[in-house]
Amino acid sequence: MGYGLELREAIRSEGTTPLIGIYDMYSASLAARHYEGLFVSGFGFAASYYGLPDIGFIAWPDIVAFTQRLRLALPRHHLLVDIDDGYADPEVACHVVQQLERAGASGVILEDQKRPRRCGHADGKQILPLGEYLEKLAMVLDSRTELVVVARTDATEEAEIERRALALAQSGADVVLVDGVRTVESLRRIREVIGGMPLLFNQIGGGRSPRLSLPELTDLGVDVALYSTPCLFAAHDAVDAALTDLRNTDGRLPETVPGGADVRSSTRLLERNISRHHGSRSPDQPDRPDRPDQVE
Repeated sequence: MGYGLELREAIRSEGTTPLIGIYDMYSASLAARHYEGLFVSGFGFAASYYGLPDIGFIAWPDIVAFTQRLRLALPRHHLLVDIDDGYADPEVACHVVQQLERAGASGVILEDQKRPRRCGHADGKQILPLGEYLEKLAMVLDSRTELVVVARTDATEEAEIERRALALAQSGADVVLVDGVRTVESLRRIREVIGGMPLLFNQIGGGRSPRLSLPELTDLGVDVALYSTPCLFAAHDAVDAALTDLRNTDGRLPETVPGGADVRSSTRLLERNISRHHGSRSPDQPDRPDRPDQVE
């Protein structure tokens, strides 16, 4: 089964499928120990790769190259990739989608913002005319083979959200995402508007949307949950704390605690990215997420 079909099957399974936002190979290696689905977050990638905010700096060759590296290390995990607005031009969007599918992506998210774009949970978002976006979306859908395509709207007014959500549900896309949903009631209305269409909900630390558990999302009829930034923000806090401690101890490294990260545990983590490609596991057997206590 191809990567797109595998993700589509997971989306259709019972409950809400979680996808964890990662921003580089190391965060992906850690996330893969816990979850079967990963999300190439535009917010995280812009921060990690460029050191810039998520306002349109990402170049599509960088996303394709990163996806290729991810797929080499993680041959069985779901990989959903944020492609923003498809990098503006519809023909470019189609080219990028084809490149990503060949690189092993499971799916992509295509938004209806116009440039200059913004993070979905930020102020100042502007959206394309609906017809223009639907035309781009239709071209992208025609250009893929089995890749999952998530149609995303960044509309903020309730009436426009519902109008666009319905149009996206009728577009032939695989999943609908309304980014920056502010209330549970709004999420319920979106669920009603799109009928049985798969629905994705995106949570980001400090963002506009309510913090909801997977059971709560399942009760609301959400099929896929994106956790865009837990890895990035955890790294932010941990690195800042570690360097503050190092400075306060005049540069003396702390003693390694049992179970803590050190050169050995880090090497074992990275060696897993090699061992996934060989060994006793059948090529057809799904690569289940590792658990920290199962990693030697």
